[in-house]
Amino acid sequence: MTAIQENLLSAIDLALQGSWDAAHRLVQHYESDVTAAWIHAVLHKIEGDAGNSRYWYRRAGRIDHFADEPRAELAEIRAMIAGQTNG
Repeated sequence: MTAIQENLLSAIDLALQGSWDAAHRLVQHYESDVTAAWIHAVLHKIEGDAGNSRYWYRRAGRIDHFADEPRAELAEIRAMIAGQTNG
């Protein structure tokens, strides 16, 4: 597993634990990574900042997920990252 993947999984864990600020700080280190951008989008959705969330969804190429429930979406992203490490 790469350091980026480990940190993105940590950001998801932090978000699911309610540590929005810590999760946000972590994903900000990987602004050019599309998976980090997707997590960033979910974090802003959790925060209630729809405009910023849409911006990050567009950067991630995942605007179709804007209406998804955040916890389920983070679980989906987690599974995707884990799948990248197993294949």
